[in-house]
Amino acid sequence: MRALRLVALPALLVLVWWAVSGSTFYLPGPVEVGRAFAETWFSRRLLDDVLPSLARLLAGYAVAGLLGVGLGVPIGLSGRLRATLEPVLEFFRAVPPPVLVPLIMLLAGIDTPMKVLVIVSGCVWPVLLNTVEGVRALDEVLSDTCRMYGVRGASRLRRFVLRGASPQIMAGLRQALSIGIILMVISEMFASSSGLGFTIVLFQRQFQIAEMWSGILLLGLLGLGLSLVFRRVERRVLSWYHGSGAARA
Repeated sequence: MRALRLVALPALLVLVWWAVSGSTFYLPGPVEVGRAFAETWFSRRLLDDVLPSLARLLAGYAVAGLLGVGLGVPIGLSGRLRATLEPVLEFFRAVPPPVLVPLIMLLAGIDTPMKVLVIVSGCVWPVLLNTVEGVRALDEVLSDTCRMYGVRGASRLRRFVLRGASPQIMAGLRQALSIGIILMVISEMFASSSGLGFTIVLFQRQFQIAEMWSGILLLGLLGLGLSLVFRRVERRVLSWYHGSGAARA
């Protein structure tokens, strides 16, 4: 039954797609897109465009995660630091990352560092702000208990602060992943000669419509795959949290 539910919606969407396709040049059918998908992406483009895009995404995502958690913990622990930096953080969070692309191009050029920095510029904020909120929400009673039993320094940071804030941190990382995929594509649309975003735009300009749709389909599949991987990691990291919730229930 579960397998049927998983297959039913995609099958319905493909059926609707097949029914409405063919009436316009700009919406090819599933068979045509599937053929273009196999011919386009099971080729040299996998090495030249897809894998470099994924590498840039993962690099930017990792840097954003480290920066977000590394800055969010001290800001969350210090009320004075938080009050000082909060207006600045809110200002930069309100700036859409695509607007920063021309500035980042001036500072970092048009090669891989620029594309990674664009991803970092958008992914860091949900991680940072969720980390701050997670640290702020730590149980004061548990904090006092750690102090009484002499749990300090790195041990306190690892066993109490990061562990207690981990549900919020993982929520921020989940948001950052979807933002990172979007920014990966946007960064490759500017002064680029390779990458998944560049290739999709190239197909659109050359009116290779089936190939363009196959690139969009590939993006969706990559997003789905990364989401499933993240969900497994999240379940493992937060096993203690979900277990305690089940016990309370």
